[in-house]
Amino acid sequence: MSMDYIVKVEESRPATDRKPSAGPVFRCIYAKDGLLEVPAGLESPWQFFSDSALKNPNNQMLGRRVPDSKLQVGPYVWLTYKEAYDSAIRIGSSMRSRGLNPGDCCGIYGSNCPEWITAMEACNSQAIVYVPLYDTLGPNAVEFIINHAEISLAFVQETKLSSILSCLPNCKSYLKTIVSFGNISSKQKKEAEELGVSCFSWEEFSHLGSLVCELPPKQKTDICTIMYTSGTTGEPKGVILTNGAIMAEVLSVDHLLFLTDRVATEEDSYFSFLPLAHVYDQIIETYCIYKGASIGFWRGDIRYLIEDAQELKPSIFCGVPRVYDRIYTGTMSKISSGGAFRKKLFDFAYNYKLGNLEKGLPQAQAAPLLDRLVFDKTKQTLGGRVRIMLSGAAPLPRHVEEFLRVTNCSTLSQGYGLTESCGGCLTSIGDVFPMIGTVGVPVTTIEVRLESVPEMGYDALSSIPRGEICLRGKSLFSGYHKREDLTKEVLIDGWFHTGDIGELQPNGAMKIIDRKKNIFKLSQGEYVAVENLENTYTRCPLVSSIWIYGNSFESFLVAVVIPERQALEDWAASHNVTDDFKSLCKNLKARKYILDELNSTGQTHKLRGFEMLKAVHLEPHPFDMERDLITPTFKLKRPQLLKYYKDCIDQLYSEAKGLKA
Repeated sequence: MSMDYIVKVEESRPATDRKPSAGPVFRCIYAKDGLLEVPAGLESPWQFFSDSALKNPNNQMLGRRVPDSKLQVGPYVWLTYKEAYDSAIRIGSSMRSRGLNPGDCCGIYGSNCPEWITAMEACNSQAIVYVPLYDTLGPNAVEFIINHAEISLAFVQETKLSSILSCLPNCKSYLKTIVSFGNISSKQKKEAEELGVSCFSWEEFSHLGSLVCELPPKQKTDICTIMYTSGTTGEPKGVILTNGAIMAEVLSVDHLLFLTDRVATEEDSYFSFLPLAHVYDQIIETYCIYKGASIGFWRGDIRYLIEDAQELKPSIFCGVPRVYDRIYTGTMSKISSGGAFRKKLFDFAYNYKLGNLEKGLPQAQAAPLLDRLVFDKTKQTLGGRVRIMLSGAAPLPRHVEEFLRVTNCSTLSQGYGLTESCGGCLTSIGDVFPMIGTVGVPVTTIEVRLESVPEMGYDALSSIPRGEICLRGKSLFSGYHKREDLTKEVLIDGWFHTGDIGELQPNGAMKIIDRKKNIFKLSQGEYVAVENLENTYTRCPLVSSIWIYGNSFESFLVAVVIPERQALEDWAASHNVTDDFKSLCKNLKARKYILDELNSTGQTHKLRGFEMLKAVHLEPHPFDMERDLITPTFKLKRPQLLKYYKDCIDQLYSEAKGLKA
């Protein structure tokens, strides 16, 4: 193996009766002599912000589009670093006046906007732990998190006020203060006050505080945030991230850009639309703040995402595969409708530049003339200034990644990370074309090794090493809040077991190929705990068993179902269908009937949209041990089921997409 981008720092470990074998420990070449350390004297991300505000007080920091007099949406309107700093100090001081002390927990609930970041920095200034609240974790998640993290004050977006008020009766023993990002109606105030909770508009709350206040001392080991993430079982898990871990992650982003690209400066601007409640966007925004760059927020409506980006003209863009896929299809349809000659010219330019990138030429030298003549138009999709693109949260389809690298005239890095690793722990190096289709190498704060998973047939010591990705280093979490049991399951001898299966490429880059636990991640980044879903769907009286599958390149789920024979035959009789059971399973109307019944069971049990099934295959023969599809205790063998039903699954996906088109 010619490991160009990683170095071995520890030998592999043979299997014992207690532990599977594990491959060598690797670091990236940029950290070969030791992992990146947070320098002495840096104790909290608050320093990133206060230093930038001191250095560039008049720089644009937080921008949003405000409707003009005709209610048309206008240009971006900005708060400077100094204005945002003063606001954060004031809000922090108001929090102390409401009885919050260093180490207490404060919730932030709402979509990305200047108030979100201001509230986060206000918490940082006072060493108060901020806890993002968000509803994609399920209907009762917000209530669960408030009680579990003992949140006494929450900042809430105006549109989320009604949903927080509706769960107040169940969490009023902790939650005592609600602060709206904007205004709050007297009716809402009254409703909350009847439950003993005080409400403030953003303005009112600011006036409780002062600009002159003593800030508490901070330490690297203090908890900065507790971020809840979906657990395999119903309840969300609170991931504890310290000041030190978050700073290490931000400094590592800077370190890698410095060595392989160009670091961010005050001249750069970032387009904020990925949820701030997730670690990916939060780290990048903290990095921008550290470098004094500007952050412009989208309007919060996916229909206007591209329009907002074109208005802001960002130089740094972070996306997820679903957004990049949109850009790809949008650009392709424009090219196709531009006439035969332009299509020919585009194809020629594309193949010529791709050839040069494949030969190893860097982005800027691959086809500078064609960049000006042809690709200058395609890069206008995101405003024309993007120089760094990042993709994460789910695998980026190879054809989309290639397309963006060729047509957007900027470097593109696909990364891999978890809340537990403070966001990116592996990243492809922007201008290294052979890393396409991989998630690259460890960042400079992390060491990585693969551990064999014998039950799935993955061997970390084989000539193509495959196994569970394990991480060790400076930017890892410190455990799950109040869940010592779950922490012990994944943090073993200092190694965090991610549950994702990786394959090491000859150049040292990592490719994600599977998931150890039965959690799927769909293309929009949502996790699906598939066993829970199967348990819910088997409550449908028409089903004797079900295997659900979600491909992480797709946004929806499909399933193979063993129907209850009697129930299906009864349906056939009442609909004058004379097929035998085997033919019934192929009958389109029978399949639609079962699919509809399953989804209505799903709705009854309050499953979310992405947890509904889009297509099912009916299988007359129960899953059996003869075909190696189940264990002796009747547990589903997922890798084997996928292999056995591979063609059938592909068929279901294309069928469901045909219906959608």
